[in-house]
Amino acid sequence: MVRSRPDVLYRLALEPRRRVKWDPNLVKAEYQGGEGRLANNALVRYKFARKLLGLSFTAKYGQLQAPQRGGWESVRHVGPLEKLTQGWQFKPMPGGTEVTMTLNGRVRYKWIKAPVERVLNNMVVTTLVALQRAVDAQGAQLMEDMGREMAEKQKAEAKAAREAAKASKRKKK
Repeated sequence: MVRSRPDVLYRLALEPRRRVKWDPNLVKAEYQGGEGRLANNALVRYKFARKLLGLSFTAKYGQLQAPQRGGWESVRHVGPLEKLTQGWQFKPMPGGTEVTMTLNGRVRYKWIKAPVERVLNNMVVTTLVALQRAVDAQGAQLMEDMGREMAEKQKAEAKAAREAAKASKRKKK
């Protein structure tokens, strides 16, 4: 839940010039060919931050329905990803807006699938926290704390699964 109106969040999340100002995952975002506007089939050039390998790609906007939803899809592959899509939904609620961000990437190589999925998950979390922080710093801190707790819980579950797998291997021997 973000304490802001859906139309404000829609422009912040989908307008390239505004997005690059608050999203730490992006260092550059501009309409292809200079001047452009937020519309279906508009092409935008994005460049990720160095922590995301500094990958550049072109995305095509689609499914824009201001201020409820919108998104984009990569025109060609993005590094190890065959396709990258991002979608946003903004649902007005009492006291703010429920924001849903989806990021889907089809990995080209099996051997790099797990690290790429981890990077994409981290990217979603940092983007949502940064959006929250851009409009509501207090709510962002709460969201960050909840994310940290969830990450610790996932680590503990993964460790327990590894230990169970080791134990079952020992029994087989």
